[in-house]
This record gives sequence, structure tokens and C-alpha cells, in this order.
Amino acid sequence: MSGMCTKMIKAGVVAFLVLGLSGCVVAIGNTDEPKNQLASDKAQHENLKKINQLQLGFSVAEVKTLLGAPDFTEAFQKNGEQVQVLFYRTQLNRRDNKTTKDECTPIVFHGDQLSGWGEKAYNYL
Repeated sequence: MSGMCTKMIKAGVVAFLVLGLSGCVVAIGNTDEPKNQLASDKAQHENLKKINQLQLGFSVAEVKTLLGAPDFTEAFQKNGEQVQVLFYRTQLNRRDNKTTKDECTPIVFHGDQLSGWGEKAYNYL
């Protein structure tokens, strides 16, 4: 009888430990999201805030000082005038850890002068 009691006590202890410890799982964050996603979201938000500070006529150097290095650039001649476009990420279309132009705000310069930003300015070219 003592062997049977010992087995029952051991089984009870094991059941208690299994049930008691099963509730001790702690999940921190979403492991499906890349760790640098938060940094990317923050950068987008900062870019939007800084773009709202732009003024027509700023030079390319002034914009780069304010916003830093662009994600993409384009440059070409139109009607004998140099046109430069800087692209800064400001929105998220896909969580694929890749920045694409459709996730950026274009900032357009004619010569060295800021002439506009956003889709209308870019499409007006």
C-alpha cells in the first residue's frame, strides 16, 4: 500500500508542477516583426515632421542637413535646367523590410532651389 501511495503522491506532484508551470509563459513583443521595424517606423515619423518644416527655396544642402541622406535620388535635365529629386521614406506599404519609392515622399529641386515636394510636385515634372 505504501508503494501505491508513493506513486500517487509523485503523480500528483508532477501534475501540479505541469499545470502550475504551464501558466508561466511570458511573451514579449511580436517575434514575427523584425527588430529594426520600430526604428524604421520612428524614422518615417521623423521624416514627416521634418518635411513639414521645409520651405520653398531651400537649397539641396539645407534639405539634406535637415533630413539627412535620402533613400533614393534622381537627377536629370529638363528644358536646359537641372532637376534633382530626393526621396525620403514617410509611409509603409509593405512590411518587407525594404524601402521602395512608393513609400517615400519626393522632394523636387530646380537648379539648387527647392521647388516642391509630394506627389503633385513630382508628377508636375
